[in-house]
Parts: sequence; structure tokens; C-alpha cells
Amino acid sequence: MTHALNKPDSSPAPAANKALYGGTGSRRITVRDVAAAKARGEKWPMLTAYDAMTASVFDESGIPVLLVGDSMGNCHLGYESTVPVTMDEIALLSAAVVRGTKRALVVGDLPFGSYQEGAVQALRNATRLVKEAGVGAVKLEGGERSADQIRLLVEAGIPVMAHIGLTPQSVNAYGGYPVQGRGEEAAQQLLRDAKAVQDAGAFAVVLELVPAELAAEVTRTLHIPTVGIGAGAGCDAQVLVWTDMAGLNAGRLPRFVKQYARLREVLGDAAQAFAEDVVGGAYPAEEHSFH
Repeated sequence: MTHALNKPDSSPAPAANKALYGGTGSRRITVRDVAAAKARGEKWPMLTAYDAMTASVFDESGIPVLLVGDSMGNCHLGYESTVPVTMDEIALLSAAVVRGTKRALVVGDLPFGSYQEGAVQALRNATRLVKEAGVGAVKLEGGERSADQIRLLVEAGIPVMAHIGLTPQSVNAYGGYPVQGRGEEAAQQLLRDAKAVQDAGAFAVVLELVPAELAAEVTRTLHIPTVGIGAGAGCDAQVLVWTDMAGLNAGRLPRFVKQYARLREVLGDAAQAFAEDVVGGAYPAEEHSFH
């Protein structure tokens, strides 16, 4: 059955919006634009975002898809994993990201415990993110085990980005963050998971910590885009947690992370310079004062 979300739209997209990355225009990116990029063979970037100000920077930089990920637990809220993140926290920060953007497709994560009970629970919480936060799509983890949830959400008119391979919400079951899909049996299961989420109606699927060769095979097999994170260069898109990408996090980084700045050092230097000016009496100066 072809769902209305997947039916072709006869109205042409504005020419400036044809490229996902760096395009301009007065409307938001939609799942239709993402599907068209796959058809063109266009690769595109996705970043996480958790607040309006950072989201506005990425939006102005042309990043077409922003994920309000439950990774906020590790890098924004101070949790040791994504597991403690709540619907209230996701909803609050998703709304902030939506308010801070004009063009990007904003995807809100469904946190652990918000969809595992079944499709009805998933629909209730996904509806909340769409209505209260204004997201354009939601993301949830799991392949075959989450197909029923994906199917009901899509039938209700909510676009779904799936997430397979390493699913961080299952950290307690994994006992860590191991690479997924190694070995024939594990590879076949990942392929089944990928086809299951596509058949259920997902518009894209994240592949996390998957051997590059297997991720490339999945990308060739599916007609929906694959978004890689630690899954090699063969995916249609790539996503990173923005604080990893920009060098804000402390400590050891995963192998797949490339740092494009060292914001932790920049902010630290700025804070020390401010403190030294205050202690030494250089700030505030006359130009910072009112009379």
C-alpha cells in the first residue's frame, strides 16, 4: 500500500531548494526533498542540535536536517547514557530547535521507554513532539522489532526516521557500544532490519557502528536514504553529534568522529580572559559604563 506521504507531489520545488545542503528558500526541507536527494545521488549532512541559538547557526550554514537526539543526555544534560532522557526533555529542546530554524527539517528523537510498549504508545508520544514541539519527523531505534510502531506512525501522517545497527538505548543489553553486523548471521539480521523499516514506511534510516562494506550494501539495497555514523562513506548522508564535531566534548572520542574545531579550548580561553580582566580591573572599562 502506498501511503499519502510517499505519493509524488506534482508541484515543483523551488529551484534554490533542489540541493539539500546549502540551498536557500522560504520553505522547510521535507521528507519529499530527502527522497529526491537519494534519487539524484546527492550526499547530505545532518547534525544534532539541542537549543535555538546553535540550531540557528547550523540552519544558516545550510545544514538541511537537524536531529534533536537523545544524545542530549550525554553531551547536554550530564547523564552517563541516553537512557535517562525523558519525553519532557526531548519536547522542550525540540521546540527550541524548531524556533531557532527556518529551513532545516527538524527530527525529534523518541527516548527510551516512549515507544517500547507498542505502537499506540509510540503514536501518543510522537504526536506530542509534532503538536507541542513542531518537529517535522521523529526518530526511533530498532529494526524488525519496531516495524509496527513505524507503520502506525506513518499511517497517522508522522514521518519516521529509523535507527538500526548500534542502538544506544540498548547500551545495558550490549554491555557497551560494540560494532554491529559483523559475521554472516549478524549481517543478515541487519539487512532484514533495514528492509523491515523501509517496508514499514520509514523515510530514512540511521546506520550506527556498522562495517562500511555492509552499510554500503544496505544503501544499494534500499530506496530510502541511509544516514551513517561510524558506518563508512557508502551511506547517502552522514550525521555527527555537534559537540563531537566542533570539539566541545572532553575525553576520548569515538574512532568515527572528525573534529572540525576546538570549541572547548576557545571557550576556556575566553572565560579565562574575562576573569583576568575582572580581577585586574580592566573590565568594565569606560566604554562599557553608563552615566
